[in-house]
Amino acid sequence: MKTFEIPEFYNSPILSRVKDYRSEKDPKKKDFSPTLLDFGSVRFLLARHFGFCYGVQNAIELSFRAVKENPNKRIFLLSQMIHNPEVNSNLLDRGVKFLMDTDGKTLTPFSELTKEDVVIIPAFGTTLAISKQLADIGIEIKSYDTTCPFVHRVWNKADKLGSENFTVIIHGRPGHEETRATFSHSSASSPSLIVKDKKEAQLLGDFILGKMSLEKFEELFKGRYSSAFNPLTSLERLGVINQTTMLAEETQEIANYLKQVMVEKFGAATIQNHFADTRDTLCYATNENQDATHQLLKQDADVAIVVGGYNSSNTSHIVELCEQRFKTFFISSVKEIESKDRINYFDIHSEQRKTGQEFLPDKKPLTVVLTSGASCPDAMVEEVLMKILSFCTGNKSIEEVMLSLN
Repeated sequence: MKTFEIPEFYNSPILSRVKDYRSEKDPKKKDFSPTLLDFGSVRFLLARHFGFCYGVQNAIELSFRAVKENPNKRIFLLSQMIHNPEVNSNLLDRGVKFLMDTDGKTLTPFSELTKEDVVIIPAFGTTLAISKQLADIGIEIKSYDTTCPFVHRVWNKADKLGSENFTVIIHGRPGHEETRATFSHSSASSPSLIVKDKKEAQLLGDFILGKMSLEKFEELFKGRYSSAFNPLTSLERLGVINQTTMLAEETQEIANYLKQVMVEKFGAATIQNHFADTRDTLCYATNENQDATHQLLKQDADVAIVVGGYNSSNTSHIVELCEQRFKTFFISSVKEIESKDRINYFDIHSEQRKTGQEFLPDKKPLTVVLTSGASCPDAMVEEVLMKILSFCTGNKSIEEVMLSLN
């Protein structure tokens, strides 16, 4: 796999050794069991896969290259380059400015741009309309277009479905940058509709089977379908794609459910004419991180800590999985850990920051699940590990623990 030039301050000496060890031991990535780092008084269970994925590394390399190669030009990020506040802050510190926020609200009017400016397209990609706006100004975006190749793969899948006259159902968060970009590309080649979860897919199924009125459908899915989408004619041939960072099992459940709906309406004998059996369009890192998290759930632990940006879709799904078994805290950085008894964390259900008391049980040995999202630097995870170590006494040395891996 391609290697990238990533700023050294994102790397972790400890976690790099762990990952190198696991890669040497399991080069084909068949073993998703966690790594145990046993310091004596505290034991860490590290997910087999976590941290920067291919697309994020590519985006970081191109973004920092843009800064280096254009010292006398204005440089803009279309929106957050990835969903990690530390990485975005590092670019802002180097003079890069945002054109929009994550919801698409303008921060710097496009009318202020000139053809001499540099614009970085984020890893999520962008809409066809925005690409045209930039092209009309004369800005060449190809050099610093960091759109993840796995997002491009989803767009290609949508194009193929459109060429075969299928309507595209997109499983994704409607307001997410990637979903907005995918909807734009998909809508150019086929009628398209966004569903955010299994519940909305079931509502769509009710309409397809005649259990819901047209008025109710239009009310529920307002703003979620393309101009070419006609509820009365566009739901006879369906194909499912997704935002690349969604929960894998939910996407599969949605696809399976909608296929059964089409069987119920049109019959099993001709199902191939009404439902495209597309392969899951999650990126490899999302699949690996979620598979690794499932293996964590088979372990016994006292607490789980997940590190990442609070608006990171892939990270929030890891949190969602961890919550099935462990008391879980979702934090953006080590700064959220005030003491052994106090932690600030993000509640994905209320979408609010909260404070937890006595979050680390007073026991020995203490077992902590530790992982992160695909946009979180390993250095930030190491900081959390070291902070927790500082609360515990009688620890083995880091070198002693590292040597025990061999």
